[in-house]
Amino acid sequence: MISRVSSRWLACSTRHGQHISKRRLFVGSTKLFEHTVDFSERCSIKLSGGKYARLSDGCAVATLGDTSVMATTVSKSTKSSSNFLPLTVDYRQKAAAAGRIPTNYLRRELSVSEHEILTSRLIDRSLRPLFPSTYCFDTQIMCNLLAVDGINHPDILSINAASTALALSDIPWNGPVGAVRVGLCDNNLITNPTRRELSNSELNLVVVSAAKNLVIMLEGSANNVLQQDVLKAIKFGVKECQHIVNCIDNLQKEFGKPKREFETKNVDDTNGNLETVIDSLCEIKLREIFTNVNHHKISRDIAVKDVKTEVIENLKSNFDNLNLELCSIIFDKVCKRIFRNLIFENDTRCDGRKLDDLRNISCEVDLYKPLHGSALFQRGQTQVFCTVALDSIDSALKLDPMTILTSGINEKNFFLHYEFPPYATNDIGRMGPSMRREVGHGALAERGLRSVVPENFPFTIRLTSEVLESNGSSSMASICGGSLALMDAGVPISQPAAGVAIGLITNYDENDSKNIKDYRILTDILGIEDYLGDMDFKLAGTKKGITALQADIKIPGLPLKIVMEAVEAATSAKHKIINIMNATIQSTRKLKKDNWPVTETLNVPIHKKGKLLGPGGINLKRIMLETGAQISSNNENDGFTIFAPNQDALDEAKETVDKLMAEKSEPQLEFGAIYKAKVVEIREIGVMVTLYPSMQPTLVHNSQLDQRKISHPSALGLEEGHEIQIKYFGRDPVSGMMRLSRKVLQGPSSSPARSIGGNITK
Repeated sequence: MISRVSSRWLACSTRHGQHISKRRLFVGSTKLFEHTVDFSERCSIKLSGGKYARLSDGCAVATLGDTSVMATTVSKSTKSSSNFLPLTVDYRQKAAAAGRIPTNYLRRELSVSEHEILTSRLIDRSLRPLFPSTYCFDTQIMCNLLAVDGINHPDILSINAASTALALSDIPWNGPVGAVRVGLCDNNLITNPTRRELSNSELNLVVVSAAKNLVIMLEGSANNVLQQDVLKAIKFGVKECQHIVNCIDNLQKEFGKPKREFETKNVDDTNGNLETVIDSLCEIKLREIFTNVNHHKISRDIAVKDVKTEVIENLKSNFDNLNLELCSIIFDKVCKRIFRNLIFENDTRCDGRKLDDLRNISCEVDLYKPLHGSALFQRGQTQVFCTVALDSIDSALKLDPMTILTSGINEKNFFLHYEFPPYATNDIGRMGPSMRREVGHGALAERGLRSVVPENFPFTIRLTSEVLESNGSSSMASICGGSLALMDAGVPISQPAAGVAIGLITNYDENDSKNIKDYRILTDILGIEDYLGDMDFKLAGTKKGITALQADIKIPGLPLKIVMEAVEAATSAKHKIINIMNATIQSTRKLKKDNWPVTETLNVPIHKKGKLLGPGGINLKRIMLETGAQISSNNENDGFTIFAPNQDALDEAKETVDKLMAEKSEPQLEFGAIYKAKVVEIREIGVMVTLYPSMQPTLVHNSQLDQRKISHPSALGLEEGHEIQIKYFGRDPVSGMMRLSRKVLQGPSSSPARSIGGNITK
């Protein structure tokens, strides 16, 4: 066994000898550290390391209150085959961190929850912009929830822990960054609010910033907060982030490893100035393509691809030993530069719009009768089909235990599902579980609409958004289409909401690569403007205020000035879009559709609740099967609420309930008592009798009809409608059927016969 381990270590050392020896040196020199970041009148964040996961390239633990998150980062020493950074970020929350046991069959963590996916995306978007553009090595960042107190949120800690781990590691990274959550309670801005404070906050904004007050990432939702309050919150959050950035920077200087040297892609031009040659071959043609306003998404992509093919074929015939991969990289670089330069030169975009112009917008509602609400929103070549389904409160979305603990929300009666099929971009693919991108876009659209949906709505609302065409900003189109569909479904939203995406093209100073010399802000960006641009800033809200925002920045930080201008441009565009939407439907539909579900409160006296429920709730199940109506208990007034898919089903269910309430209770029969029974059916083996009108007929066997042995009840002259006296001996313990006998009364009578009403019959 020892020799096997030794041989495996030797083989590993031989394969990656230099890298492993370097790591062993780092492990031996690792020191324990702990530093506290103080905020004004708020709890401090502790950053520590040197104790856990010392074989990783970097590890750090961030703690707030009794919530702790450990982040580790590892990067390969061999280059990836891709031309971009293969970065994987995984956040995992485990039940053990809260002293819980998972409730599934295996009692262990299984699939990744939606909350984990959203947190992973949050971390990824906060760190990715600061990696060198030439660093193409597989890198993984893992954030594990060590402990959670149910008071402080772990997502902010995950970003700060990952930032610390990267800064201390030998992985090339131009950080650090700091992250804070900003809340707005009683018009006061709060840093890192607790779960209870956040539940009463008008704003939930995550701000990630680098040194010199540069904004790296924004993510948030708001309860229709005014624009000026959101801008104040962004400035406040950036200022608070600087405390964390300065702390991590000091830790890096004292405990950080030297950054590794890495090999970049081979861009040596062995055939002369290849970039100049490619530029001369394609510049005129690319300029024609990017200034031809008749092109759409597909035709423009095809035209650029044809130029690329033509250029490479031309190079093949003129150069020997041509590096095709290098040619492709240089062509893409030239294409990006020409596209961006045209915007600076003409202040006009590739589709002919000015910088602040919107694409053509059209709206439709009430497309199909069976749907409770539907809308089709078209903005340029982005098309979204939204539907609303209304169901009972029992259909609310139940959250997993760990999400409940960290968010304080048990269930949601409004949720949005976002779908992005491959045909939306003229691609081929398989439809399966929602990918991270779909989950993130759906969550953003849901946040944009949540604040305008009433909390006390009597139905569960499922809003689905299916992207049928995509050429930029499908998540914001989902907010616009979702708002229209909600109004079409009769949901009394407070105000219509809309969303728009803002882009950015920057030009850096040649003498200072960190100084932005010039820039252009683009309103309502296309897919190509997102891909070749520097920012995708999404903002949603009503005419009054802001409901959600998300900023994905692709360059190493933006000054606050540009962020403020982007918010103003988005606010102006948002108002224009709402005006266009109002021309189709301005407010919630007042006239009810025939297929709308209905709900009503049932006032059932306490002493009759058992009669309504029946044994084991059998009456409610029977009503559900027969009418489709669903009756559930109402915790507010200790009564019942009836939900029906339409008015006819409600009326039928109420009629059944009234019959149940009108039925008399079954009388209590006394063991050994004598009762009058009415013969309702003659059978070969006996007679079927009832003791009271609502009773199910019960058999009195031939053997219990007379002292003599008879083969048919007619031998005794019994017919339907006759009344006989029988004696009650309780119920059979196996079948539960009544045990009745007439023959025992043919001897001396032990007691007089009784009627069910209580009168004694002589």
